[in-house]
Amino acid sequence: MSHLVPNPSVRPVTPAEGELFKKFNPELQKRNLELRDKRQQDYQEFLDQLKEYSKSDKPIWVAAAEAQAKAREELTKKKEEEQSIRQKIKEELRAEVQKG
Repeated sequence: MSHLVPNPSVRPVTPAEGELFKKFNPELQKRNLELRDKRQQDYQEFLDQLKEYSKSDKPIWVAAAEAQAKAREELTKKKEEEQSIRQKIKEELRAEVQKG
C-alpha cells in the first residue's frame, strides 16, 4: 500500500476571481456585466422557490411539479381571458361599423 505525502510546493493552480474575467475580450466583459443583475435575480428567485417547496411535507420535486402545473393552468386561463377580450372587441367594432 502506498502512502501519499503532501507536498506544499505542489498545489492546484486556480485563477483568482477577477483574473479569469479580465481574460475575456471586452465585448464579453460588457455583456457579462449587463446580464449579471438578471442572473443574480433569477438565481435568487430559484432559491426562493426552493425554500417554498421545502416548506411542504412533500418531496421538493413533487412540490415543484405541482407548482409548474399550477403556473401552466394560470397561463392557460390568462390566455383564454385575453382571447375572450379580443373577441369582444372585434364584435363591438363590427357592430359599430354596421351601424355607421
